[in-house]
Formats: sequence, structure tokens, C-alpha cells
Amino acid sequence: MKEVIIIGAGFSGIAAAKKLYEAKIPFIVLEARERLGGRVFTTQIKENLYLDFGGQWIGPSQDRMYALCEEFGIGYYETYNQGFNLLDLNQKVKKFKGLIPKMDIVSLINLDYVLKKLEKLAKSISLNNPWSHPKAMEFDSISLGAFVATNCKTSTCKKVVDLALETVFAAELNEVSLLHALFYIKSGRDLNTLINIKNGAQLHRIVGGMQTIIEKMAAPFKERIYFNNAVEKITQENETYQVSGKDFSYATRRIIMAIPPPLAAKIEFQPMLSSEKRQVMDRIAMGQVGKCFMVYDKPFWRDSGFSGQAFADQHSPFQSMFDTSPRNSDYGIILGFTIGQRARNYFTKTKEDRKAIMLEKLVEYFGTAAQNPLLYEDFTMTDEAWSRGCYAGIYPTGTWTGFQDSYAQTEGQIYWAGTEASKVWFGYIEGAVRSGEKAAQEIIDGIKN
Repeated sequence: MKEVIIIGAGFSGIAAAKKLYEAKIPFIVLEARERLGGRVFTTQIKENLYLDFGGQWIGPSQDRMYALCEEFGIGYYETYNQGFNLLDLNQKVKKFKGLIPKMDIVSLINLDYVLKKLEKLAKSISLNNPWSHPKAMEFDSISLGAFVATNCKTSTCKKVVDLALETVFAAELNEVSLLHALFYIKSGRDLNTLINIKNGAQLHRIVGGMQTIIEKMAAPFKERIYFNNAVEKITQENETYQVSGKDFSYATRRIIMAIPPPLAAKIEFQPMLSSEKRQVMDRIAMGQVGKCFMVYDKPFWRDSGFSGQAFADQHSPFQSMFDTSPRNSDYGIILGFTIGQRARNYFTKTKEDRKAIMLEKLVEYFGTAAQNPLLYEDFTMTDEAWSRGCYAGIYPTGTWTGFQDSYAQTEGQIYWAGTEASKVWFGYIEGAVRSGEKAAQEIIDGIKN
């Protein structure tokens, strides 16, 4: 009999395991993959050359992530953010500095209005119960896309808002409830934090890649992590839960669910979970994003005064690009995000064609110096069976007001973690860690009492 079984060895599951380990409470972790990390996945190409296929940034107020870096002596460094950014709009490329691109005055005023309106509405949302807002039903009955379409009065403004918010949510805007969008913005402090590098959620990168942190976290109890153990069924008999899958079955008193909602929904529960929990899991869909990396022998664009950041409308497969070179600049790496429908179209092509498409864009942006990369790699969590998407689960219209926070609620002795169960930094690694620690603490308190 195991005291606790944690399902999922991503940051949330391992954060819970770390807390239980420190409290000397017996547990095991069951992970369907053959690796740690979940929606974090660093691949090491060679020394000083690594690519974060999953989550990769931390920023201000993500206190648990910075604390983990300090605890394990893991370095971090600022995302390169100097020089000119590029805006690829209406098949014309213009350079600009700062957060707001150059555009006609009417579109600029409109853009300021839309972003400030979103910010103001988000501030009025309660993180503990967003469904309690006086206009919650109204906000939850329309999509973020409908809000943007109504409030953007020029096509230029709409295109810029679309590409910015698609990058934030990793989804088409018509897939996201406006109420969920407001909650998400408030959960990550504010919209300026979410879209910015300077003092924003993209401020710092981890030396060696994000996987470095979770490997250190899990090292003391790595023998308790059972890989290639996909849970298929959870059966409750009195006060005992039987957790089983292909070729394994374990008994436990308590469970922490630390996997994405669509994966949790595929597990057979006997007796069934509450109808609210089942219904909300059936509605939450994962965001869709592809990360595309072009690797060079150095970040040559910096010498020409460019930041490596580019933002594009629907004529490009990439909503946004960033310089994700390692700290010592041993290599130059441009990361392109392809999101939603653009990602769906992009990944129907062969890898060679995808490389050619990205290369063409980089030559257009940065000149002939971009013609000779060392390497192209791309990855989408949508194609990984045990993620089904990234960054996080998306609440469509009607979900918050219809089911409130039923996804995060404990049922019996089954505790729900994962970034989707966090009220703070929902959708980010910080939220995953916080929810895992919270679930573990509730179990610790329950055992002590």
C-alpha cells in the first residue's frame, strides 16, 4: 500500500513529490512518458547547445521558480532584448523599438484603447471566483475573438492584437472565453507582464534549459518515479484506491492528479467522478503551438542592430519570433512560434519544407547572413500523446460560469494539481509548481490531523 500516488512527472507532480519527500511521507510517481518534465522538454544537441521544446521562461512574481533556482544553484539570464524589433504586416516589414510597433495614428490609438480595456476588465476579476463578477455571464458568453473584433476598428489594429494575444494564449482567439482570458491575464499579474520581456513573463531563461530545474528537484527520489506507466483506471474500494494500467496495479490511500485535463478525462474512474468534474474536463481543450528553431554559429542579427524579435500577421506561419541564444552566445538561435490554425497548416508540411519556409522568412528579415544555418528543429506538444497540446488547457465560452472551479476541487482523496488547477500563474510553470505544492500540503495537513 502506497500512502500517495502522484500521476504525472511534470513540474506539478515533481513539486508535489518534493514536498512529500521532505515531509517523509511515502509516495511513488507514475509517468506515462520515458522522461521527466511533462510540458517542459529540453533537448541537448551538444555542449552549450540545447533547445527548450516546451516551457522556457520565468519572470517577475514567479517566486517559486526563482526560489528553486536559488535552492539548486541554477543560473538564469535575461532574454536578449536590445535593438530593433520587426513587424511583418500586410506583407511589408517595418522595424521599431519598444513594445508598441509603428502604425498609423488611428490604429495606434485603437490599439491602446483595446489593450487598456482588457487590462481594466481583468483587474476587476476575482482569481478565487471569476464567475462571481457582475458581468461574468456576459463575459463568458462571448469569445476573446468576438471582443477583439468588436473593439478593433481598423484592420491593422486587429491584426496586431490578434498576433499578440494568440502568442499569449497559444490558441485561436475564438476558442477562448473572454472571461477565461480576463482570469488568465489577472492570474499572470497583468497583460503588460504577459506580453513583455522587460519586467515581463519572458524576462529570464535558465542556463542549460528548463529541464535542469526538474532534474535537480527529482534527483533525491528518482527511484520512486516509475516511467512508461500510463494510468488507465482508478478504482475506489472503501478508503483504498487501486491505480492500474498495462502490466501494473498499485494500491494507495491518496492520489494527486498532475496531468493535463484531456489526459485525466481519458482515465476510467470507478465510481465515476462527479458530473461537474467530468463535464468540465470534456470541455477544456489544449492550446496548440509549434516551436521552430533555426540555429546559427552566432547571433549575427545583433551586429546589425536587431533584437531577433519579429511579429507577423496571417501572411506568415509565425505569430512571433525571439532570440533564444544561450547566455554565452556560443550559438545564435531564433525561435519562431506558430500557433492555432497557422500551426495546424504548418505541420501538415514535411520537415524540409518547414525549414525552407522559416529560412525564407529569416532571410527576408535579417538578410543573406541568415542563409546558412547549422540546424533546424521544431516540435509541437500537440503531437505528443501525453501532452496533447501547450501551453495549457483553454476554457471555452460557458465553462467558468457553468462549472466554476470544479476542475481544481478535491474529490474524496483525489487531489488535483497541474497548472490548470492554479489560481496564480495559470498556464505557466509557476502555476504548475504552486498547485503541486498545494496538493501535497493538503495531504500533509490531512495526515497530521
